[in-house]
Amino acid sequence: MSFLSISNAVKSFGSNTVVKGFDLGVDKGEFVSFLGPSGCGKTTVLRMIAGFEGPTSGKISIDGRDVTELSPNMRRIGMVFQAYALFPNMNVFGNIAFGLKVAGLSKTEIESRVNEMLGLIGLTHLAERYPYEMSGGQQQRVALARALAPKPQVLLLDEPLSALDAKIRVSLREEIRAIQRKLDITTVFVTHDQEEAMSISDRIVVMNGGRADQIGTPSEIYNRPATRFVAGFVGTLNVLKARANGQDLQSVSAGGTTMRLAQPVRTADAEGKLSLGLRPEAISLTPSESRDVSFRGEVKAVNFMGSVIRIRMDAGGEIISFDMFNTPNQTPPTIGQLASAHCSSSDIFELSQ
Repeated sequence: MSFLSISNAVKSFGSNTVVKGFDLGVDKGEFVSFLGPSGCGKTTVLRMIAGFEGPTSGKISIDGRDVTELSPNMRRIGMVFQAYALFPNMNVFGNIAFGLKVAGLSKTEIESRVNEMLGLIGLTHLAERYPYEMSGGQQQRVALARALAPKPQVLLLDEPLSALDAKIRVSLREEIRAIQRKLDITTVFVTHDQEEAMSISDRIVVMNGGRADQIGTPSEIYNRPATRFVAGFVGTLNVLKARANGQDLQSVSAGGTTMRLAQPVRTADAEGKLSLGLRPEAISLTPSESRDVSFRGEVKAVNFMGSVIRIRMDAGGEIISFDMFNTPNQTPPTIGQLASAHCSSSDIFELSQ
């Protein structure tokens, strides 16, 4: 049985339904991220778990207890917001201690727990600082410690890193994951940043239009996207217009070449048309025995991106992007040059709607 369970949750604001039949089971100690564009419903689901919004219909349970109708303070939830939401008139110690005082713990218990949390986030030396005296990353660490201090059953994080600069964001997300693993706390993390979700999650819920388009591990989401939206939203993707060749549903033409797919196609229309997906990193300028599909075309763009160089090539009217490592002993093609790019047919997948 799932530790956190959301069953057929629907949320409407007037005539606008923003969450539509949402189902999810989260195991104890699991780290799950809600990933999707703005307006997809991910924060609304998080707020329903927290109790800040009540579902129009459906059920939410935590550790086998139905919490659908319970107020937030009755759910044993820890919440971290994007904007820190620290009390400006309290120092670090006071902010972390706030929830413990509300819970009625003794002064000795509060001091012990706050010091434990300060050690956990590595800010023992800043206990007397006020929020305005701290960096954004330090403030968010304090917000995390405040949420964890009362020992919640579930930790909810609503885009907690989006206000930070890139380098701090990467460092802090790794710290959050390390703390979550150490405490073994069930965690739901909301983000619109695909790299963030892919790097720290046990599973990802890709949301689109109020629904979960796909729920799976980072590897499953990236390598086996269930819908065209997931395939396009997570990572960079080449979408190729293809046509099945007669009755042989494994033989298709795309990008000026004919190939034999690993699996028969399922979504071709009456004219045999369908769409195929191909990741840039699956394509190489170097032929090999395993790369049984080749595209020939003119190089249209060469973009230096640090460790990789991204190349765009017009192959039979299709623009195909692919990456090569930036190595001193390999010269990238130039714009206008004719080139051949190679991949394995097993790396090409059919895109459903």
